[in-house]
Amino acid sequence: MSKTIMSPAATSPTAAQAGAAPAVARPTLELIGLRKSFGAIEVLRDVSLRVARSEMVFVLGRSGSGKSTMLRCCNRLEEPDAGEILLEGERITGRGVNLDRVRRRIGMVFQNFNLYPHLDARRNVTLALRKVLGQSREEADARAAEALARVGLADRADSYPAQLSGGQQQRVAIARAIALEPAVMLFDEPTSALDPELVGDVLAVMRELKQDGMTMLVVSHEMAFAREAADRVVFMAEGRIVEEGPPEQIFTSPRHESTRAFLSRYSFGQ
Repeated sequence: MSKTIMSPAATSPTAAQAGAAPAVARPTLELIGLRKSFGAIEVLRDVSLRVARSEMVFVLGRSGSGKSTMLRCCNRLEEPDAGEILLEGERITGRGVNLDRVRRRIGMVFQNFNLYPHLDARRNVTLALRKVLGQSREEADARAAEALARVGLADRADSYPAQLSGGQQQRVAIARAIALEPAVMLFDEPTSALDPELVGDVLAVMRELKQDGMTMLVVSHEMAFAREAADRVVFMAEGRIVEEGPPEQIFTSPRHESTRAFLSRYSFGQ
């Protein structure tokens, strides 16, 4: 009678059976001890933050609290004085880093749209695809068409910025960023320059990006949207992160005095 021979894999305990610690998912974006000063003014003071894959993190705080400077450090538009930034585990601060490569992996949407007025929507999107990624016109046009469709502007590809509303221009700016297929998107007050009736279209695009699994770090005063859509809310004061947590906890039971004082100015429906 033949014997059944068990393979080593069949006889060895699994990692869970052996009591090994479960693997911890690597954050998409990690800030470690960031510091930044402009002259005698210290704008960032030992800021550390992790953003997980597919997470939307909202950053709140008063003007001058360091929110935008933190975002600009993330894609090296500002150089931190100390600390590190890791993108998918890779250090992107310090000398010798390929900044073009960093910036195509970290998309950024600004308060102002920063579109080229002499280029139509399609060309505003394809410019980086051709100059940075080296794509052919046909490849770039195809990707631009996909990106513009994602933001609801498939029919405005031939329109110039002056022919578009502010909300449409901001959506073109989002399309330009997502066309590069970044690992993370940064939004710096993306709706603050818009008329109130145009804000909803931009927020709808951000909501769809979240549903598609985009990792996002957002600086905004859109409180209702933060409460509804964010996975986590961070509050900054005087260059530091003083509180973070789930939206419901931050908005209904903030622990830090600065957070309570800031949110007291807003009314939230129950």
